[in-house]
Amino acid sequence: MDIFHMLLLFAIGFIGSFLSGMLGIGGAIVKYPMLLMIPPLFGFQALTAHEVSGISALDVLFVSLAGVIGFRNGGYLNKSLIITMGISVLIGTFIGSFGSQQLSEAQINIVYGILALLAAIMMIIPKKQLDDIQFDKVSYNRPLAASLAFIVGIGSGIVGAGGGFLLIPIMLLILRIPTRMTIASSLAITLISSIAGSLGKITTDQVEYLPAIIVIIAGLIAAPFGTKVSKKMNTNLLQAILAVLILGTTLKIWIDIL
Repeated sequence: MDIFHMLLLFAIGFIGSFLSGMLGIGGAIVKYPMLLMIPPLFGFQALTAHEVSGISALDVLFVSLAGVIGFRNGGYLNKSLIITMGISVLIGTFIGSFGSQQLSEAQINIVYGILALLAAIMMIIPKKQLDDIQFDKVSYNRPLAASLAFIVGIGSGIVGAGGGFLLIPIMLLILRIPTRMTIASSLAITLISSIAGSLGKITTDQVEYLPAIIVIIAGLIAAPFGTKVSKKMNTNLLQAILAVLILGTTLKIWIDIL
């Protein structure tokens, strides 16, 4: 791997992780297609879907941790929500991560495309304003939250994502959690999910470690900047950026699949 290849991977990791910290996603929604599609455009050897999912799993672990640290003050983290959804997504991710080695590259890409499509649909559905609710007054349906997190965990375990890009629209639209609390808590849930995803990818030998290390270093630098920007941005703008990001990625992945 030459210096230009390393710089390209660093740039992919930096951009994806900045958006991750800002929008509360683990970053895989951005970095999965970027890692899959961009290196070959510059003449470098393409990574396989299995390798990209392995790199994404490890990257999400570290980037989510950096994001959670950035949100640790201010009451943004809902501990009850994190525990309820975190345990369920952890179990689901173990199942999906270990099972992913039985799937072909095309099947992994299809799973990613389905998850991204569901997230895009939920993000464009109008949502009632919830951001005037005080954080200590937030309530939600725990059995529903746990069930949905388990399903998300299975899918995200397969593609190496933390599931934040799908958890956020679920928390906003279905569980009706305020935007900033959703972004912060989603990062914490994604962190829990990525622990299982990383273990599954490592034990099934789906990780290319040098590219993973480069992407992770870039992520640890960029994610804290994203969280600082997130705290200052209008919540409607944050939702709009996330919706455009998810929709654009969904269209791209399905065009390639079809």
